[in-house]
Amino acid sequence: MSPCLVVLTDFFAVSNRALSYAAGLAVPLKAHLLLLHARHDQLLAPDEFGDHYARAGEEKTLHALEKLAAAQVVPTEVELSDDSISETVREIIGERDLLAVVLGQPGFEHAPRGLVARTAMGLMRRAACPLLVVPAMGWDKFPPRRLLLAVDGAPFSLGPHHSAIYRLLHALHGTLEVVHITDGEHERPTASALLATIIQNDLVEDPADAPLHLHERHHTRVASGVLTEAAQLEADMLVVVARHHSFMGSLFHRSVTAQLIQESPIPVLVLPAED
Repeated sequence: MSPCLVVLTDFFAVSNRALSYAAGLAVPLKAHLLLLHARHDQLLAPDEFGDHYARAGEEKTLHALEKLAAAQVVPTEVELSDDSISETVREIIGERDLLAVVLGQPGFEHAPRGLVARTAMGLMRRAACPLLVVPAMGWDKFPPRRLLLAVDGAPFSLGPHHSAIYRLLHALHGTLEVVHITDGEHERPTASALLATIIQNDLVEDPADAPLHLHERHHTRVASGVLTEAAQLEADMLVVVARHHSFMGSLFHRSVTAQLIQESPIPVLVLPAED
């Protein structure tokens, strides 16, 4: 079975940006797409958008998704689920070689601020898996070959999720650089300790052939520091290691992961750590 990229159909119908981006990645990854739609899911269809589904109708939704699937350059399935998105994703994880779940940012001015970030974090809380968030703009930097991994300085273990970044680098002949932002409130780890953790997670094929470059910067706001470094390095994908407390805590506005999802002008691949 080929690896799978799941594209979520969101509260406004499937995002063409997210779908186009996922299809472009699927070609070098030799993957297929799955367009996933929940008939009504509180996670991806908040109450304020419930009428949209009632008007659209299930038959019309299925027809639209099948039409989109037929137009893709890679094999594409459609799945309408009676379960919640998170429950369906958990089933997919158990049955398929899931590379990532893809979610697009809405591209219109009246979208509630932080809606996609809250959705992404909620999904990861219920079904931990690699999650790729495609912005409304900036997704046209394709293919993504300059990946920037943001780490918080503490050891982490990605378990099976490490393969998402490894496969991307291999399929796209990409490069990986690492950024660590210090804010003055936490103890600064050594460069060797940071790089050792990355090597232990098998994120790169052979560090001896392609040495990892670590960028350590100071910034009072970690998310802003990461995005500044990403712009300076001309990165075209940001990779974030999300710890359990990032999407379990009640202080959503203080989550660096949530801030990066919300503010990044380039796609963000979020990898859940096993901690």
